[in-house]
Amino acid sequence: MAGFDSSPNEFLDLSWEMFGELCRALALKVARDYEPELVVGIARAGALPGAVVATIMDVDFFSMKVRSLHDEDEDVSVRQRPEVMSAAPPEARGRKVLIVDEVTTSGATLRLALAALRDVGAAEVRTATSFARRRGYRPDYCALDTEAEVILPWDHHVLDEDGFVPNPRYEDR
Repeated sequence: MAGFDSSPNEFLDLSWEMFGELCRALALKVARDYEPELVVGIARAGALPGAVVATIMDVDFFSMKVRSLHDEDEDVSVRQRPEVMSAAPPEARGRKVLIVDEVTTSGATLRLALAALRDVGAAEVRTATSFARRRGYRPDYCALDTEAEVILPWDHHVLDEDGFVPNPRYEDR
């Protein structure tokens, strides 16, 4: 899967089935040379692949919230760095940990999560993402390299006062 060819202006529209297959591929890549004792998913979008990978690997799962620069309610002009919104799980102390997020570009979110887990005394920490950009920060493991904008299965529709409607973010594609 690492050879997927896409340009920066393309969209990669994931189905739930493809999402599941990417989680399986990610878990297999990790299992080849690392045996985490727990998985920490970066909430929001990294919590889902993190929980699936933890289930496949039969290890404990925790989440931690790191607000990143692309969160909709963030004023990027005011703050230039992501921030930890919830503490790293204390259960990580002395254990081998895998951090899972949905995508990495600059790596700022993963680096912050790495530091938080090291601060609670994790024995070893590695990173994994469903998607990685070919440039920028490289996680220890990724399911797919792509430059495309990824539309995750849970982003196809949003809830408004009329119920579920197509996500306006992707109307022009």
